[in-house]
Amino acid sequence: MHIVFANQFFWPDSVATSQLLTDAARSLGENHEVTVICGGGSAGTAGSGGSPKPNVNIRRIRNAGFGHSGTARVASYITYLAGVLWHGCLLQRPDCFVTLTTPPVLHVLGGMLARVRHARHVIWEMDVYPDIACDIGYFKKGGIAERLSGAVLDWSRRRADAIIALGDDMKARLVARGIAENKIHVAENWADGVEVSPFSFPDGPLTVHYSGNFGLAHEVATVTGVIDRLANHSNFRFIFAGGGPRRPQLEFHCQERFIKNVEFRPYCASAELSNSLAEGHLGLVTQIAQTFGSIVPSKVYGIMAAGRPLLYIGPDGSTTARHIQRFDCGWRIQPGDVDGVVRLLHLLNGSRQMVVDAGARGRAAFEQHFDRLDGIARIAAIVCGSKSQGAPS
Repeated sequence: MHIVFANQFFWPDSVATSQLLTDAARSLGENHEVTVICGGGSAGTAGSGGSPKPNVNIRRIRNAGFGHSGTARVASYITYLAGVLWHGCLLQRPDCFVTLTTPPVLHVLGGMLARVRHARHVIWEMDVYPDIACDIGYFKKGGIAERLSGAVLDWSRRRADAIIALGDDMKARLVARGIAENKIHVAENWADGVEVSPFSFPDGPLTVHYSGNFGLAHEVATVTGVIDRLANHSNFRFIFAGGGPRRPQLEFHCQERFIKNVEFRPYCASAELSNSLAEGHLGLVTQIAQTFGSIVPSKVYGIMAAGRPLLYIGPDGSTTARHIQRFDCGWRIQPGDVDGVVRLLHLLNGSRQMVVDAGARGRAAFEQHFDRLDGIARIAAIVCGSKSQGAPS
């Protein structure tokens, strides 16, 4: 079977979609012919951690450099999409096109190519567009941009053979857009339980650890309020390892107020992720309430793999909140409840065994449902034409 994946980011880029796609392509490449049409990089390579190049056919497009400014991003998207069209028409006929959502309109082009090449088309939704653009304020809800882009994207979704959603909340978003429920398959993301393994908890101050992108969909106001309340407190420490548009705002805030118990670090290589996460007692995950179902944070699974409990500041009923409730592997706090977070941290600082026990439950749940081979098996079942049940809800 010839499977073609398309996504702007792929090995050795550090972004989450790249790492997940690399895992899936590497595994499927053991039994199938796999081609990946990707961009020229520039999202950062720390996440590769020196991992070997996947044994797949890589069609790398020399697109314009990716950036966070609107102009740079649009130029990068357009040049990448042009390259996808070129390679999609010339490569050996695939049995299945699998399109991710970078750029957001990629599955429209992928669907057209699949139809022309007489192949199946699977959409792997990492974020739901245009919903996320409205949720973070890029588009006005009900405005022309939202209505036009939504009509085009939903046209493509209705014609796809299957759609992969990252959680039940994301599936509900897609159903609300009028997409047939029977073509949407829930397949949660994963982490590598060998690459990320539990270490003993450190002594010293209770440490809240944030790893990865701190973007516009992530809740920052509550985090800032908690840091202010616990500024320079000897019993508490905060580490932010990664990047993203929210991070400079938070870093400047701490510098301006001479807050010394907050550390800011760059992205770490995937080979160092275990050591990085092990420095924390709690893995911080945040999500603004508006993004319920339009995103599902993937960093959750690395934290669970590391045997650390989740401190989730986000909406109730989301995939992350459901994991916490089902597996008793952390704590959820409503966005804006600074007092609630501060009370919880004081409680956990005085009862460290609660942290250890919740982390152990998270690792056990991870091993049962969210390890790399389990996650890839869910994707493979959908891509190769059979339905996946995903992890039990």
